[in-house]
Amino acid sequence: MKKTFQTTLFAAVAAALLAGSAHAAAPMVKTPAPGFYRIMVGDIEVTPINDGTVDLPMDQLLKQKPELTRTTLEKNFMKAPTETSDNAYLINTGTKLVLVDSGAGALFGPTLGKFVNNLKAAGYQPEQIDEIYITHMHGDHVGGLASNGQRTFPNAIVRAGKGDADYWLNKANMDKAPADKKGGFQGAMASINPYVQAGKFKTIDAAGPLVPGVSALPEPGHTPGHTTYVVESGGQKLVLIGDLIHVASVQFDNPQVTIGFDSDEKAAYASRKKVFDDAAKNGYLVGGAHLQFPGLGHIASQGKGYRWIPVNYTQMR
Repeated sequence: MKKTFQTTLFAAVAAALLAGSAHAAAPMVKTPAPGFYRIMVGDIEVTPINDGTVDLPMDQLLKQKPELTRTTLEKNFMKAPTETSDNAYLINTGTKLVLVDSGAGALFGPTLGKFVNNLKAAGYQPEQIDEIYITHMHGDHVGGLASNGQRTFPNAIVRAGKGDADYWLNKANMDKAPADKKGGFQGAMASINPYVQAGKFKTIDAAGPLVPGVSALPEPGHTPGHTTYVVESGGQKLVLIGDLIHVASVQFDNPQVTIGFDSDEKAAYASRKKVFDDAAKNGYLVGGAHLQFPGLGHIASQGKGYRWIPVNYTQMR
């Protein structure tokens, strides 16, 4: 009897050890969950959709001493190069599906270009999109519009600031640009021209409504026609600020720090300060293209700068 008990106990322990070993040997998945989130702005549903992340040498790109940028990043448990989100926003007004920006497509390498798959995971197909509003024509915002010369969103009207259209779609500007800058023009043209040729591209010439609940607010500086978009419903408000900011840990504390991508640094800072002051004063929600996904939060004044307060995670009910 004693021997049987010991044998049984040994077998149980061995089985437990084997089970533990089996769990430890399970393969690592190493793939993220689909990159989408949802919130309500009044009666309008907004779905932030991630296009992926890209490592950027922010210590070289931000217009301050590189060692200062590196020190600030380290204090925020980050480093250079800095893994940077690329976010787009899908707005369902109830009658229209409106997309703000489209991700990078194939213009930025393998870590970006995930927008369409994440759009589908969020429950939508490219053919359903009615309108697309571009904050500006840098490749990580327009690259997802087309692939191999074909429109990714065949039923959509694309709109963008006139200043950007006049600059980035102008072959003469591309021809006189330095060799290392020509790619920006080529990417914009490859992404936008299929819609131009189909009669599905319109410029935004001034601030004002685009569809009920969504309006444009030009904020130039980062590019000549950089445009923000305002979602309003039921007394609630969300402003999608595009590239008014790239590195939260640096530029909220020190909003005067610009980035090498800015076409007009003085105007870019002025636009950032104007929008941030208004957001801090009025308490509405802000969404950023390069703030850590989902890129949503509030801005509060703090000393000579600002404080970023990310949204509390909420579950749709």
